[in-house]
Amino acid sequence: MSTAIPQAILENLTNVTMPRHVLQAEPQQMLEVEGYRIPVYTSGALVIGSGAAGLRAAVELKRRKVDVLVATQTLFWGTSACSGSDKQTLHTASTSYRGDNFTALAGAIGAGGAMDADTAYVEAVGSVEAFIGLKSIGLPLPEDRYGAVLRYQTDHDEVGRATSCGPRTSRLMVKVLAEEAVLLGVPFVDHATAVRLLTEGEGEQRRAAGVLAIVKGAKAADNPWGLCLLRSATVVLAAGGPGELFRDSVYPKRCFGSLGLALEAGIAAVNLTEHQFGIGTRRDDFPWNLSGTYVQSMPYIYSVDAQGEEHNFLARYYRTTRELASNIFRKGYQWPIHASRMLDFGSSLVDLAIYNESQAGRTIYMDFNRNPLPVPGDEPFAIGNLDEDVYNYLRNNEACLEMPIDRLRRMNPLAIELYKHHGHDLAAQPLPFNVNHQHMNGGIAVDTWGHSSLSGCYAIGEAAGTHGVTRPGGAALNAGQVFGLRCAKHIAAAGYSAPSSPFVEEAATLLRQFQRDSSHPQALRIEEVRAEIQQRMSERAGFVCDAAQVPAAVAAARQLNQRIAEHGIALEHPNQAAFSCQWRQMALASEALLVALETYIARGGGSRGARMLCSAQGDVAPQTREGELTAFRFLSENPAHREEQLQVRWQNGEFTVEAKPLRPLGDLSTIFFEKNWPDYLTGRIYQESR
Repeated sequence: MSTAIPQAILENLTNVTMPRHVLQAEPQQMLEVEGYRIPVYTSGALVIGSGAAGLRAAVELKRRKVDVLVATQTLFWGTSACSGSDKQTLHTASTSYRGDNFTALAGAIGAGGAMDADTAYVEAVGSVEAFIGLKSIGLPLPEDRYGAVLRYQTDHDEVGRATSCGPRTSRLMVKVLAEEAVLLGVPFVDHATAVRLLTEGEGEQRRAAGVLAIVKGAKAADNPWGLCLLRSATVVLAAGGPGELFRDSVYPKRCFGSLGLALEAGIAAVNLTEHQFGIGTRRDDFPWNLSGTYVQSMPYIYSVDAQGEEHNFLARYYRTTRELASNIFRKGYQWPIHASRMLDFGSSLVDLAIYNESQAGRTIYMDFNRNPLPVPGDEPFAIGNLDEDVYNYLRNNEACLEMPIDRLRRMNPLAIELYKHHGHDLAAQPLPFNVNHQHMNGGIAVDTWGHSSLSGCYAIGEAAGTHGVTRPGGAALNAGQVFGLRCAKHIAAAGYSAPSSPFVEEAATLLRQFQRDSSHPQALRIEEVRAEIQQRMSERAGFVCDAAQVPAAVAAARQLNQRIAEHGIALEHPNQAAFSCQWRQMALASEALLVALETYIARGGGSRGARMLCSAQGDVAPQTREGELTAFRFLSENPAHREEQLQVRWQNGEFTVEAKPLRPLGDLSTIFFEKNWPDYLTGRIYQESR
């Protein structure tokens, strides 16, 4: 029998509080710019963002005696602290009972294609140090009585490399890293939004030199915008992904990330066409992914129309009750939408069915107090009448119980506790949900140290484009930790010199932009820009994408950026300065993504990963119990595209796209202790060409 978990333990793993007091950085000087007084902060390394990846970088930099400063929009807030799924998986280097080998793990990480082989291997090897580092500072990773970490199978993971502290795993990661940062005396600038990346030098000598930021606490009569200058020898972009790009999104609100910031500075990005979409709670309620045991408990999924009539809509798609229920279960470890799983009555047909119901104006619910209703003419749901893999999972976890809520409570009581904490009792009422954008697999192009195309600028976490078309569940958390550690090692070894420029003209240019946007009669309103971007992205670049409509979407996105360049974004109050800059960058990121998608399609690209490219020339179509879904005929993936990445760069006022071959791993058999030790001792291992 399973051990009952006391309520106090459930609450402690759900109500995860962050440190209240951190070391507040103080400006070292004031810069006089056209009558304004701008505070100036100086550091050896500047980390943008205080999520799990950014904090890992800051902690590791501080341990290496680098003068590090963390600037964050909101202290210990963002996707890693505020979002997740039923267990919030942390990917590990080991499989159940057997251990693992790094080449096998690297193969799994990059199995979907479009991922550099050396990056996959670095994430595999680095997972050990990243994992143990978290454990050593107090992350409560579960163990058995022999000391082995408990593991389970997650999406794109066939051997069980996943582990978890519950739904709040990533928040617990932020908590223990934040506590470590406090112990080490890492200084912070809170309520700071980086709005302009600063550089100095030209051509090959161009390098990062800090950021201009809007800081809430810096606002004064002689600095109404709160503009600050953060000068630094190196910059680590760790502010997450562009969560505001899509209307249908599971990101917490105000997650803008740093993709647009980097693109604006001419930094290369890769794999912008690759995402994760999946079912989750609506953003205006409590945004959360409904993966893992939420669906492995097999709740009844239904829709309600405008007249209040209930529809057992999945029964129109699957042939038998057993097939329907088993595929709801498989959404647990096949949570991200994948075009190929819409075929052959696979698990992503669930997502397509939900999409159709939503397009019809219906609201979709999960009911944990009812089992799936039967397909017409078939037998009712029965726990003993499930596919073998499903039944064995439930049996092994002693969850062959009568109702979904009982199965969920047995397998993961924390999943129930989490929603209760946010005012929704799954045992008492159905849960409304939909398909949402959840993660960017692409982002800023980096090498195996997290170094971008701009010298001295690094990108880690979701800001970095280290993932390919797919990734095992939790691999993103692992990647953020591995590259947080690696960029710190690289920065400490590189010994970058301090920037020499005072950046007066850069500050003056931004101040003049604010002044113009405050008075320009044709300036676009922030809400108009937001609505246009999010509607276009969700309707033209979502997981269901009409290939023929992408060129028009590109043209519209380009036109929006031209209007912004000409008229600006209206500032009705100084408090809107940061949002104005962020929406400029979102508009730029939106165009970049659409241009990459248009190029991918023009080069013969097909449906892969999260996106199905629908076309009249499509060669396959999803099948349902009632027949073929001809409206969703789509183009199959071109396997050759798995061996390359599309690199996007903003140059001379327009985006260029170039197909780049994947970086190989190299011959590991040539590495030997005596031969390679000197490279470590002399720091030669850090001199990788980009």
